[in-house]
Amino acid sequence: MTAPHPHSHPRAAIILAAGQGTRMTSPLPKVLHPVGQRAMLDHAIDAAEALGCERIVVVVGSHSPEVRAHVEKRLGEDAIAVQDPPLGTGHAVRAAEAVLGDFIGHVVVTYGDVPLLKAADIEPVFAPDFDKVHEGVTVIGFEARDPGAYGRLILQGDELLAITEAKEASAEVLAITACNSGVMAAPVGLLFDLLAQVTNDNAKGEYYLTDVVELARKRGAPTRAVFAAEDSVMGVNAQSELAQAEALFQSTQREHFLAQGVTMSAPDTVHFAWDTEVGAGTTIEPFVVFGPGAVVADGARIRSFSHIEGAKVASGAEVGPYARLRPGADLGEGVKIGNFVEVKNVRMDAGAKANHLAYLGDGHVGAKANIGAGTIFCNYDGFFKHRTTVGEGAFVGSNSSLVAPVTIGAGAMIGSGSVVTKDVAPGDLALGRAEQTTKPGWAARFMDTMRAKKAAKSQ
Repeated sequence: MTAPHPHSHPRAAIILAAGQGTRMTSPLPKVLHPVGQRAMLDHAIDAAEALGCERIVVVVGSHSPEVRAHVEKRLGEDAIAVQDPPLGTGHAVRAAEAVLGDFIGHVVVTYGDVPLLKAADIEPVFAPDFDKVHEGVTVIGFEARDPGAYGRLILQGDELLAITEAKEASAEVLAITACNSGVMAAPVGLLFDLLAQVTNDNAKGEYYLTDVVELARKRGAPTRAVFAAEDSVMGVNAQSELAQAEALFQSTQREHFLAQGVTMSAPDTVHFAWDTEVGAGTTIEPFVVFGPGAVVADGARIRSFSHIEGAKVASGAEVGPYARLRPGADLGEGVKIGNFVEVKNVRMDAGAKANHLAYLGDGHVGAKANIGAGTIFCNYDGFFKHRTTVGEGAFVGSNSSLVAPVTIGAGAMIGSGSVVTKDVAPGDLALGRAEQTTKPGWAARFMDTMRAKKAAKSQ
């Protein structure tokens, strides 16, 4: 997370997350839909924390207990304000007034469905010259490619004269491309004083946050606008917009890693999570997916069609193709995980290998140990998980089942096709299979008999 920006005024954030989200046509509440495999609401909370906000209040609706539970888990119950019934953005902000009753400082209003807005985009509302206008209202605007139905900012320099809704705008105002993002900052006392004067005398019968600008100017308080990139302030109201936000997020991540020295021959096919870490000199082949918690050190190689989540990959390690690293996988330097190998909660020390067709779950593999094709760590007994330990330099033959809890000593060998249920001492050979017997001529005689039967049946 970005370190909080040093500042002189205490800061708070009000995040609006009470919308119905009906256009998403999904049982999952809108603000809990993920971008970069993280809920949009968490992106908004991340930005508020990175701004150094001492208090964060999330306004939720009574219709969405899932959102309330999500906020409680992350921020605690004291961070929740409830808007019931929903009567507009101004009404939603006022719902947070009681929660911030003891707060003295400046508050910024943001949105739980604006996942790409970062602390750096918001910081200008608290610019170094903010003391000169500390009694005023600041709005974040953007230059729209297609202004459409956005509210227009009427500006004189950076002074904000008015916000005009598109449906009420003249042709001259509609030609303006400076638009309102909805993000607003003000001293907490001023904000709630102005909101108390907002009426719902409009077609929708709602209390609009934008009315605060006109009321501030009537009071003589300064009003100004600062600007962010249009993509940063995009709101998500439908699945198509969610997909667009995801595409923008992924594009930003790819450009970041390319600039950091990560090689990707087909970056558009690689998907990152919000917290993915990849070191310089790493090569990522096409069609790789990173889930949350993936950390890849310098100089690793991630081959095509691999999935990595909650796992660590050390320098010089190679993963894939078609490999899956699940949470707790921890690969040391030079480890090789090959095609169709799944690793979960296993530490593999330097130089260990599992080249193909294996499941390694809950255990530890020592340095330079070799895990043969078809090997399974049988870690679950139907009730509990158990650990498998494979010592340094051990060799596990193909198609072996290691029934945990079990330890294979350093330098030990497991014969192919074995089912190992007991510990194997260092340097020993374990064979856990039936002894082979051979019956000379049996197969030839059997085939002759069966062919004769088949011929007789066909006559």
